[in-house]
Amino acid sequence: MRVPLVSGEWVRYANLDNAASAPALRQVADAVAELLPYYGSVHRGAGFASLVSTEAYTRAREVVRGFVGARDDDLVLFTRNTTDALNLLASALPPGTTVLTFTGEHHANLLPWRRGDVRHLAMPATPTDALDALETELRALGGRGALVSVTGASNVTGEVWPVQEIARIAHRHGARVALDAAQLAAHRPIDIAACDVDYVAFSGHKVYAPYGAGVLAGRADWLDAARPHLAGGGAVRNVTAADVEWTTGPARHEGGTPAALGAFAVAAAAGALRGTGWERIRAHELDLLERLLTGLDAIGGVRTYELWERGHDRVGVVSFNVDGLDPALLAAALGAEHGIGVRDGAFCAHPLMDHFAARDGGSRHAVRASIGVGTCADDIDRLLDAVERIARDGPRWSYLERGGYVLPDPDPRPRPSLGGLLSGPVAGGESACRD
Repeated sequence: MRVPLVSGEWVRYANLDNAASAPALRQVADAVAELLPYYGSVHRGAGFASLVSTEAYTRAREVVRGFVGARDDDLVLFTRNTTDALNLLASALPPGTTVLTFTGEHHANLLPWRRGDVRHLAMPATPTDALDALETELRALGGRGALVSVTGASNVTGEVWPVQEIARIAHRHGARVALDAAQLAAHRPIDIAACDVDYVAFSGHKVYAPYGAGVLAGRADWLDAARPHLAGGGAVRNVTAADVEWTTGPARHEGGTPAALGAFAVAAAAGALRGTGWERIRAHELDLLERLLTGLDAIGGVRTYELWERGHDRVGVVSFNVDGLDPALLAAALGAEHGIGVRDGAFCAHPLMDHFAARDGGSRHAVRASIGVGTCADDIDRLLDAVERIARDGPRWSYLERGGYVLPDPDPRPRPSLGGLLSGPVAGGESACRD
């Protein structure tokens, strides 16, 4: 894809914002396009389109089951995203369950648990410290029902957490484990059975299937006993004027017409990633990650963010700042002047960014560059060259802050029409913070 710059040039887009939303793989887009003519209601329609859609939806669940290495008796539920999946699990906890999680987690793995008894463990200085803190807290619980919910890889630093060791400690104390795999599922194979975790959640839009679906997979007993996530059609066995009998299994929490295209896209992406091969994906990513880190280290005034010392396993996510330069301005200039997509802000991980600000000084905001399967060495080199130029000379364009964003002023870049959606005036407007 080529994008316009404020200078009037057009350049190939360097997408280094994969950790937020990864673009659809060509195989995924083609698969969805093939299904679209047959798109119909699932489970109850008698027409041919409905039959095809139902078969595709059912098959998608089985493909995703294999993708996450689910056990035979695990449920695989389709949700909207990781946040939805973890909120669903939070509503399914048995009464009296204590949740243990670390304060450096993404908000999706912090906020849902606050409706009950949650204990936040401090930022660990090393992976070993994380395991020791968990052991201590679980021992203090004395065998009471508990769930340990932890990220697979940080969305701020890319650091991979010791999930198998965490599961081993948790199970020794009778606790269950939920894995937030939002930042892991596109970079490493997920195997519930091998890692011995009890639940896993991830988003389709992180694994190159941006069609509005996520996944929660794991043990059936808590999910079958919980109130339905959405009360409505499809989640029931029978309804009378005075009562309702809820079904069990995935349908219990997939009330209403499901996002069949999204589920199908997740399955298509899972197949594409497995077909590419995890060793190939990992080797490609680690080469580019080393190139990125080495290049950033060589630029004066650049500071990268790590919770632990370098050398631990990490996926291709790097957050950094340039001394004396607003990260929002840097990100805006990278996009407007160089055609490079990054993210800036606190990355929905405010406590972690506050920790870095207190530990290292500076702002709680940073710039994040994230690598995907479509990233190439030229993307990394363009970013490094652009960061160095902006750090040395400053932005070449003028910018203003509006609605929580830093934007070029003026912004002459033409937008695509998108069927007329972007070609006319818009009444009102929306704003969102960049956190």
